[in-house]
Amino acid sequence: MTGADTDPDRFRRHAADGILLLGGGAAILLQLADPRVARGVARHSDFAGRPLERLFGTLDYVYAVGFGDESVRRSAIRRVNARHAPVRGEAADPGGSGEPRTPGYSAFDADAQRWVASTILATAITLEERLWGQLDVRDADAIVRGYAPLGTSLQAGREGWPESRADFDAWWHARLSEASVGDDARRIARTLLGGSAALPPGSRLVLPLVRLVTAALLPAPIRAAYGFRWTTRAQRVSAAWLRGIALVWPLLPAAVRHAPMRASLRRMARANRYAEREAQGRR
Repeated sequence: MTGADTDPDRFRRHAADGILLLGGGAAILLQLADPRVARGVARHSDFAGRPLERLFGTLDYVYAVGFGDESVRRSAIRRVNARHAPVRGEAADPGGSGEPRTPGYSAFDADAQRWVASTILATAITLEERLWGQLDVRDADAIVRGYAPLGTSLQAGREGWPESRADFDAWWHARLSEASVGDDARRIARTLLGGSAALPPGSRLVLPLVRLVTAALLPAPIRAAYGFRWTTRAQRVSAAWLRGIALVWPLLPAAVRHAPMRASLRRMARANRYAEREAQGRR
């Protein structure tokens, strides 16, 4: 075993940092660039009524798997599997309209789960490197391996998950070339980034920054497919914001930088205790 394998601290320092929330929008839009994922989300998630549900649901799962105790981790996996159970649909023929055949989908599709986990990893690495420069190879390899349980704790097997940054990059770029942003994905993106009435009070004030950073973190073909106007000015402004964040964020106390993780784990622990009481009450 290498030192990175026996020492998970680098991954935990990376994954515990709340700055990764800046990449949430980009990760979701990348996930939707798989038509199977987009179709499942469009037909089984209420983005208009609860636009932050997918983001917080993903965060709870990520933190539970990465940092929770065994009870919290098992509870998170059960909750995700329960939500995924009804998310399935058959392929649909457009009936001679000239449109491509709509793919079937299932939330238990191991390949789609690996794609979702990979978008979180790719976005997190992109964000960290945009803020603080190129990752050391050993650190990057530890981070890649650390993200493996996101998929493998569900239906995606451990086999095939890359062991190094180089292996991940080769797989990611090949897979990214097959991505396709369709109408479902664009419709969900407009709901997510367009200032839905269901967003918490005050959140619309930061939406311009969220849209800007989201666009900055997306690969250029995906950004164009979603219709972002990526002008020279937008590039300059996004770069300035990221430079400012990179300077200020490390100065904040750990209690602030880790607050999203701690809040998520408390939320998951409460849900786990409630589920256990419910189960005992039914006996």
